[in-house]
Amino acid sequence: MNAWERFYWLWEVLFGVTFVATTALVLFEGGTATDKTIALLCLAGLGVTYLARGRRLIKGPDYEHTPWLFAGVLLLFTVGAIFAAGNSSFILFLSCPVLYMTMPTKAASILTTAAVLSSPAALLVRGGLDEQPVLLPMTAILIVFSLLAGRYTTQIIAQSKGRAALIEQLEASQAEVSRLSREAGMAAERERMAREIHDTLAQGFTSIVTLTQAIESEMDTDPKAARRHLDLAARTARENLAEARAMVATRMPSALAAASLEESLRRLVERLTEETGIEASIEVGGPLPALPMATEVVLLRGAQEALSNIRKHSRAAAVSLLLSVVDGRARLRVTDDGAGFDPAEPTGGFGLAGMRARAGQVGGIVTCASEPGAGTTLELEVPA
Repeated sequence: MNAWERFYWLWEVLFGVTFVATTALVLFEGGTATDKTIALLCLAGLGVTYLARGRRLIKGPDYEHTPWLFAGVLLLFTVGAIFAAGNSSFILFLSCPVLYMTMPTKAASILTTAAVLSSPAALLVRGGLDEQPVLLPMTAILIVFSLLAGRYTTQIIAQSKGRAALIEQLEASQAEVSRLSREAGMAAERERMAREIHDTLAQGFTSIVTLTQAIESEMDTDPKAARRHLDLAARTARENLAEARAMVATRMPSALAAASLEESLRRLVERLTEETGIEASIEVGGPLPALPMATEVVLLRGAQEALSNIRKHSRAAAVSLLLSVVDGRARLRVTDDGAGFDPAEPTGGFGLAGMRARAGQVGGIVTCASEPGAGTTLELEVPA
C-alpha cells in the first residue's frame, strides 16, 4: 500500500465535511425555493457520481481510457449547482481535486478552469457581477492556484504510485533472491553431503569389500591373515557407523573427535599398510599449532581421498605423507611411487574435484603432479 492509499481517508473526510458545509450554505442562502432545490439536486447528483464512480477511479488501477463521461457528469452537476445558487461555488474545493485525481493533467486543467469560470459566469447571468468587482481578480487567482495545486497533487499521486510499484518490484526481487539462495543452499548442502559420503562411507565400504575378498581367499590357506583382515573389516565397519552418526548430527569427523589431526593421519597411514601391505610413512614438520576445525577437516578428508586413490589405482609400493605449517599455511603432501597418470586427462571421478571444492571453501588450493609410470605427488595447502 502506497502513501496515497494509506492517507486516502483524509481526503474522504475533507470531501464529506466540504459537501455537508456547501449543502448547509445553500440551504441558508437567500433565493427562491426552486433555485435551492436545483442546487441541492445537483449537489446530490455530484455526491452520487463521486461515490458510484469517482472513488473507484481514484483508488483503482490506471485505466486505459480517460473517463470523459464521469468528468462530464461531474462538471455538469458542479456548474448546474453554481448557476442555481451562488454558495454552491464552495463545491469547487471538491470537484477540482477530483478532476485532477481522475483525468490527465492537461484535460483536468482545462476542465478545472471551466469549472472555476462558471462562478463569475453565473453571477454575470444573474446581473450581479458589477456589485462584486473583486470577483474577477479572485477568480484569476483561484484558477492559477487550482492549476498549481492540481499539478502538484497529480505529481504527488504519481510519485506515490511509482514508489509503490518500485517497492513491489523490490519485494518480488527479494523473494526471488531468497528462493535462489535457498536453492543454492540446498544444492551446496547436497554437494557437501556427497563429498562427505564419498570421503568417508564410500571409502570405508570399499575397504570392507577389499578385506572381504581377501578373507575369502585366505580362509583355507592362511587363517591367521584372514582373522586379521576380519578384525580390520569389523573395525572399518564400526568407524563407518561412527562417521554416519557424526554426519547425521553434523558434527566433526569422528576421527578428529577422538584424536588430534596428527594422530588421525598416522592411523590412516597404518591402516593403509595393514590393508594393502604398502609401505606407508608420515612425517610432521615440527610441532603443529592449533588449527581451526575447518582446516583440520579439509586436511583429514584430503588425506583420506589421496590414500583411497592410492589404494584403488596406483599399484604403489611406498607412500609418504608430509604435514607442515609454514608462514600461516598448512601443507599436506602425499607422494607415491605408483603407476601415475596424466592430470590433463579427465578421470570421471569425484574425488579430486571434491577435494578441490572442499579446499576452496576455506581458501585453500590443491595441486597434483604426476606422469604415467612416474608416481604421483598431491599437495593440499590451506590457511592455518
